[in-house]
Amino acid sequence: MLTFFSTPKRFSGPIEVIQRNAIRSWHQLGSGCEVILFGDEDGTAEVAAEFGIRHVIEVSRNEYGTPLISDMFDKAQGMGNYPILCYINADIILLSDFGRAVQTISQEMSRFLIVGQRWDLDLRELIDFSKINWEQDIRTMVSKRGKLHDIQGIDYFVFTNSLWGEIPPLSVGRAAWDNWMIYRARTLRVPVIDATQVATVIHQNHDYSHHVKGRKGVYRGIEARRNVDLIGGIYHAFNIRDATHLLTSKGLKPATDIKHLRWRVERIPELSPQLMPIAQLIKAVQVVRTSILKLGVKLKDLVIILKERIFI
Repeated sequence: MLTFFSTPKRFSGPIEVIQRNAIRSWHQLGSGCEVILFGDEDGTAEVAAEFGIRHVIEVSRNEYGTPLISDMFDKAQGMGNYPILCYINADIILLSDFGRAVQTISQEMSRFLIVGQRWDLDLRELIDFSKINWEQDIRTMVSKRGKLHDIQGIDYFVFTNSLWGEIPPLSVGRAAWDNWMIYRARTLRVPVIDATQVATVIHQNHDYSHHVKGRKGVYRGIEARRNVDLIGGIYHAFNIRDATHLLTSKGLKPATDIKHLRWRVERIPELSPQLMPIAQLIKAVQVVRTSILKLGVKLKDLVIILKERIFI
């Protein structure tokens, strides 16, 4: 019972293969899923008709023609048939474990945001979804030559309807908007679940020829800088490590390991400024501990040197 929505690029060249693979994979998740494509890029209407999915031509854009997240999220939440939605980039392949992950979480929580790391993979051919073992073939490719992306890249957001409140007019596909969504959920005290361990999410590698200035234009251009300004600066650009929960093979659990707890201390100024004195105390203890450990290493090295000198 999941509504996917996305805004594809123009269906031309390698990106057409990539986007067809992605959209078909969402469609494969079952009759309990619907897909909505936003925008009027070349080929979108034809692909939507071919796959039998919904197409919304009208979407608000900035002066450069880039669709705005605020309008897409607002429309998708208003027109989606299901109470759980998923914004997803149009180059992402999903497997059956994705649906199971969403189901597991929705049975335990009534309000949530699900994110996760992706696997980067070079894939240039159309997937034959009629093959019984197509999913296993993809998993084999990922295990052999896939690369797990870092925690900054966020390519999908599964969330319960009416979660966000007002969203700034952020430009899709440019820096910082995806990171702000995690920040927003955390400020609303919404559980953020990292599903990386359970859901194999695959990003098909591509170039940045859709932007006149390439990758630099996407992540450092005027639209990217505007996104950063709209979210209130880079300190509001969170990442997957800001998750409050982890979905594992044994189920859902709080993200209370040392790595996440240390990171949570770093986020206190943005999320709980009233706790700053406690955060400063914790950091001071960490500094002292690190200094003692370094001193211990130096003393150990000194003892070794003295022993060597004495015996020489």
